[in-house]
Amino acid sequence: MGLNERLRSRAADASAETGSVSGPGSDSQHFHDLKVELHRQLIDQLNLKSLEKLDPVALRGELRPTLVEMVSAADLPLNRFERERMVEELLDELTGLGPLEPILKDPTVSDILVNGYGTVYVERRGKLELTGVRFRDNGHLGQIIHRIVSRVGRRIDETAPMVDARLKDGSRVNAIIPPLSLKGPCITIRKFKREKLRIQDLIKYKTLTPQMAEFLEMCVKARRNIVISGGTGSGKTTTLNIVSNFIPEDERIVTVEDAAELQLSQDHWVQLESRPANLEGKGQITIRDLVKNCLRMRPDRIVVGECRSGETLDMLQAMNTGHDGSLTTLHANNPRDAIARMETMVLMSGMELPFKAIREQIASAVNLLVQQTRFSDGSRKITYISEVTGMEVDVVTMQEIFQFKQEGFDDNNKVRGRFVASGFVPRFYDELQRRGIPVNMNIFREE
Repeated sequence: MGLNERLRSRAADASAETGSVSGPGSDSQHFHDLKVELHRQLIDQLNLKSLEKLDPVALRGELRPTLVEMVSAADLPLNRFERERMVEELLDELTGLGPLEPILKDPTVSDILVNGYGTVYVERRGKLELTGVRFRDNGHLGQIIHRIVSRVGRRIDETAPMVDARLKDGSRVNAIIPPLSLKGPCITIRKFKREKLRIQDLIKYKTLTPQMAEFLEMCVKARRNIVISGGTGSGKTTTLNIVSNFIPEDERIVTVEDAAELQLSQDHWVQLESRPANLEGKGQITIRDLVKNCLRMRPDRIVVGECRSGETLDMLQAMNTGHDGSLTTLHANNPRDAIARMETMVLMSGMELPFKAIREQIASAVNLLVQQTRFSDGSRKITYISEVTGMEVDVVTMQEIFQFKQEGFDDNNKVRGRFVASGFVPRFYDELQRRGIPVNMNIFREE
């Protein structure tokens, strides 16, 4: 039986089952079966390996006329909308990430979470939603994963069943497959934001107040070392990106990231990204390697996307040896936990340092802790801005400057609360005043 006969047979089966005379319907299983048949036929007819050298946009342009002709020649009982959708979905299968393409193009989606072939969630405005997107089977999902990782020179198989990668647009991807994932292959995509957010956007979203924004800008320009801490998805990287844009244009910035996400506007910016081992298990370049190397690159500012391990010691030493105004993020639930986590990560460097020495390093290196929190309604707020004031006995001391005080929820289950200033004026503001630099002391008035 030829292609057209098989397609018409499937369409007839669909009509018989549904009692419809207009065809299988664009959301039915039979529509997807017809698409699979066309997909197989196209692969048989075309030399896709030669076409893969083309840019995806150019490749879509090359394939579209062929697909339109093939769908028309098949004489399927599909209306115009269903035919157009058939062509678009086939193009997505051949040139993109298949069923994920429409949600990758959706600007309201920030995260895509694939829990096996039949379950795909997205995050919109801080809330998770189950979508109707699905793959044919785990094999289909596996093909998409292989397409993602092969484009960046990575591999994923039973010997290396998990991988971090990056899409061409900068979106961050984590994939994990059986035997580690018991329910089939899983993908997590953190979408890359094309628009560059500014501090005014954070004020509009009520992540912080204008007074807090003014203070953070002054901290960066006064070369304070800043650590932004928070939980997963709390917006640490977004805040780091926005705060980094306060760095003056005439300074040399070196950024170090595991997966490149920062979008700085300065011209004098060197961007470094870590690299995993190759197929032979060689060639790995870690964040720690890059932090050590960037010290030899004459940076005015070092920005580390996230400290996770032993590179924390190198970052603290850089902050303590003339690289003032450096910035980084880490995972922690509150400022005190951030201090404890830095201690733990320093120990992960392999240096057997006494706790007091580690805390002295932290107290002298870190000037400011910015705590960011994601609340149950999906909103993200800077809940604490604290200055590290020194050491008392064996404890790193801090003083809150700003705080968000939650006061419950409103009728729409949105977090209700207010930002307050503690009344404490950070020490470096006094220094700036003595040097004759104009500063706004009114932002620290108690509320």
